[in-house]
Amino acid sequence: MRGQVLGVDPRTGEGLVAGQDGQRYKFAREDWAHRGEPAIGLEVDFEAANDRALSVFPMPTAPGPRRAVPPEVLPTNDRNKYVAAVMAFVIGTLGIHRFYLGRTGSGIVMLVLTITVVGLVISAPWALIDMIRYLMMSDEEFAARYPRKR
Repeated sequence: MRGQVLGVDPRTGEGLVAGQDGQRYKFAREDWAHRGEPAIGLEVDFEAANDRALSVFPMPTAPGPRRAVPPEVLPTNDRNKYVAAVMAFVIGTLGIHRFYLGRTGSGIVMLVLTITVVGLVISAPWALIDMIRYLMMSDEEFAARYPRKR
């Protein structure tokens, strides 16, 4: 007989099958005649004995029509990570690369720090680290991290 699994207790392995005849049949873990685990909604074939389902086998499922999966939309950006890296290397202490990427706040901080000698000691390594980070990032990560805000 054929039917559908209505429920399964994962602790005990006992379950309930609705047969095509409208009756419900109980099964135990040892009645499941397949390597996998029974799952709710699974179509099965079984032998009925009173209110028990014996030798419960899952029905092979025919592959349904395949749906076209839309291509993954990757973030795009009109900013270039190589341009930002060159700006960070050449005039990085002024924070111009930060303005280019839309990080105005940190760009102003770098510009103000550059005015003082102590600040220049801070902003120079900061710009060098920024340059290395831009070059190490994938294009997708760069576009996602520095989107154009309109």
